[in-house]
Amino acid sequence: MTIGQVIIDLTAHINNIPARIQEISTEELLAKPAPGKWSKKEILGHLIDSGINNLKRFVDVQSQPQPYTILRYMQDSLVAINRYQDLPLDHMLHLWKSINQQIVYVISSIPADKLPYTVITPAGESKTLEWLVIDYIEHMDHHWRQVFGG
Repeated sequence: MTIGQVIIDLTAHINNIPARIQEISTEELLAKPAPGKWSKKEILGHLIDSGINNLKRFVDVQSQPQPYTILRYMQDSLVAINRYQDLPLDHMLHLWKSINQQIVYVISSIPADKLPYTVITPAGESKTLEWLVIDYIEHMDHHWRQVFGG
């Protein structure tokens, strides 16, 4: 996958996902598949948190000293603290779209000479900014498969 393909895929998601989510019944959005597992609505919330954290990473990798160390964020705590299960769906979709539109703007303007910048993952692995951008859409797609099946 290339950065160009990430931009195409993310733009398609921004244009299509909100309508698809709104077709899901409230009961299905709120249902938790098992104790300790996120509902589909909470998965959307997690993707908002992922967008917030990754937007900052995409900017910081380009502006901070190299190598850039990615800080882990507490996913379950953020989903609970933000109360995504209780928030209005329209608010969440607007937030998700806005964050991801900003991500499209940022990744569209990453200079080619910055794509190989080194990032250190929370697991201690050495990766690149390009890998981080591609991993973002792959992570998102994984969660959309959980929401929509497939």
